[in-house]
Amino acid sequence: MIKPGEDTPSADAEFLEGKLLVAMPGMGDPRFDRSVIFMCAHSSEGAMGLMINKRAEELTFRELLDQLDIPVAHPVQTPTVYFGGPVEHGRGFVLHSADYSTTGSTMSVRNSFGVTATLSILRDIAEGRGPRAALLTLGYAGWAPGQLEQEIQANGWLTCDADEAIVFDTAPEKRWAAALSRIGIDPRLLSAEGGRA
Repeated sequence: MIKPGEDTPSADAEFLEGKLLVAMPGMGDPRFDRSVIFMCAHSSEGAMGLMINKRAEELTFRELLDQLDIPVAHPVQTPTVYFGGPVEHGRGFVLHSADYSTTGSTMSVRNSFGVTATLSILRDIAEGRGPRAALLTLGYAGWAPGQLEQEIQANGWLTCDADEAIVFDTAPEKRWAAALSRIGIDPRLLSAEGGRA
């Protein structure tokens, strides 16, 4: 699970950081079918994001706290656990609102979101001192330098601005359509075939 003292990857504040990647139909990788990915980092060195619309059916947040021997002090709202991507399934990342930060452990994403990958945020959530809004992912999606750009050019992804309404307030099964709607696209009209003018 989340390992004590581990920080999130560093990020250059450029490119698609803080945006949502929205999978196009027929992208070719079933793990990302109809997925929505919050981009934590994107630079010339590669990219890293968290899938935010595929629940991790095998584990709840309360079960995770039990496994880590973190007591819940009183009734608190606990985040949903998601399959964050195919890389490092045993590592957890909390994507959260910008009102929460821990020095040296929280990566700010465009001053609108934070990503924290240490046990301290789980303890704070369990004690009712966590962020206003949060979700937990197990694993992440990663791309080598230039790989994501190639996938976008090959009609694999669309992009849109991320906001709390889509990331935290929309039901997971509706986030894909909500992100497409945000950029003015009706999902029923999407084709798996790409074209170039």
